[in-house]
Amino acid sequence: MKYIFVTGGVVSGLGKGITAASIGRLLKNRGYKVINQKFDPYINVDPGTMNPYEHGEVFVTDDGAETDLDLGHYERFTDESLNRNCSVTMGKIYQEVIEKERRGDYLGKTVQVIPHVTNAIKEKIYSFKEQNVDVVITEIGGTIGDIEGLSIIEAIRQVGLENNPEDVIYVHVTLLPYISGSNELKSKPTQHSVKELQSFGIKPDILVCRTEIDIPENLREKIALYCNVRKENVIANKTASCLYEVPLMLEKEGLANAVCKHLKLEKCTPNNQEWEKMIENINNVSQKELTIGIVGKYIRLEDSYISVIESVHHAGFAQGVKTKLKLIDSEKITAQNIAEKLKDIDGIIVPGGFGNRGIQGKIEAIKYARENKIPFLGICLGMQMAVIEFAQDVLKLKDANSEEFNSECKNPVIHIMDEQKDIKKKGGTMRLGSYPCIIKKDSLAEKLYKQENIQERHRHRFEYNNKYREMMEKEGLIVSGSSPDGNLVEMVELKNHPYFIAGQFHPEFKSRPNKPAPLFMGLIKACIERK
Repeated sequence: MKYIFVTGGVVSGLGKGITAASIGRLLKNRGYKVINQKFDPYINVDPGTMNPYEHGEVFVTDDGAETDLDLGHYERFTDESLNRNCSVTMGKIYQEVIEKERRGDYLGKTVQVIPHVTNAIKEKIYSFKEQNVDVVITEIGGTIGDIEGLSIIEAIRQVGLENNPEDVIYVHVTLLPYISGSNELKSKPTQHSVKELQSFGIKPDILVCRTEIDIPENLREKIALYCNVRKENVIANKTASCLYEVPLMLEKEGLANAVCKHLKLEKCTPNNQEWEKMIENINNVSQKELTIGIVGKYIRLEDSYISVIESVHHAGFAQGVKTKLKLIDSEKITAQNIAEKLKDIDGIIVPGGFGNRGIQGKIEAIKYARENKIPFLGICLGMQMAVIEFAQDVLKLKDANSEEFNSECKNPVIHIMDEQKDIKKKGGTMRLGSYPCIIKKDSLAEKLYKQENIQERHRHRFEYNNKYREMMEKEGLIVSGSSPDGNLVEMVELKNHPYFIAGQFHPEFKSRPNKPAPLFMGLIKACIERK
């Protein structure tokens, strides 16, 4: 098994995740079985209890792990379903070490960072040995020198010693800032970052330099000399017009060949034709543009809805149109200004979320979409809001609500799931992961999915209250997807509407740039037809 470690320096947000995902795609295009993994240095056990403004969206895997959003990039680029071992935090490591100490697993020894914490980290890295995997690509979150991540850096240093030199490679992502006044790139931040990494015993084999312009040859030579890497292993990573172009840009720069050469991988000839064709199609979409409104309460940070945003783009690519996203703050929507807020919108998405802040604005947006025949997609909380809006406005149950927002409401059309009632802990206790859904025959959902049995990923505590199901369906909001036993409502849709559908699950987590999620495909198609 081969190990690739991707670290970062100077500043965060340079694109370590996209670099790691791109390496995965390029190696997969050479015929290797790859898996991506992310280590985050923070002490939270997982990002599940974090505010999206702190950390962006929480990406959920098939096996129910709440993970870093970079796992979404990994899955979208490599088209591999990841698992809970692919997302590891220092909180999770410390928790496991302390639990072992309490059980007496360390036989009375003094528990220390080295070797006990570092051994726990290495166990996660080596956890794929029994799986059909050729290459493990591990990204280290944060930047070199962050105090929380020092034990992770020490652990990956040890992995380099425990394996043959040709089985481990270190890729360091760094910044070459451009100074417009002097019209030049500066290498000093990169030099200092590499020096910091070397001080922890790790010599980077490849430098991926984030830059706004091409790296001049003389600067490439200088970086190679000062950072002790080969000149051909100084790789430029320029800002791309489309995220999915990055693998091909890095291919041209020689990143994959450098990795293959160091790791002595024999299959070095890339088969990028399918990816190249996809990028060509993306670059040749028509000038027709659709504006999709995402009505949410975390709109100050696009990463809060990154998988939803990418899923919209995927569906646009597939149908040859440009998709422009407009993030609309649901807290600022009222019945009086809703028409003005949504006047240029071709389609509306109400995504997931928690808490009652901004809820009324979401209800107003859904009502506007329903009454004005605007294509609408509800996701998780968005489905629950669609049910509440329908109950309040169509069924005239003015006090209809969710028990999440009002536990004493007389008509809880959304109520807490039975298995959630006695749960007190917040972290990792929701209905999480992939669950089956049976689609109703002759429904819009069946036309979109083209099959009766589907699997989608979930993250919720509350559900549709079946006591109101007959009333809802009689007035036109039908249940078009449910659990195999019929007890859990998974999808609802509205009759006599061009496109009004919502799912309790998160379809965005399984969308790929070359395989868009069906519900997003349907939304974009409906928007095109309406326009």
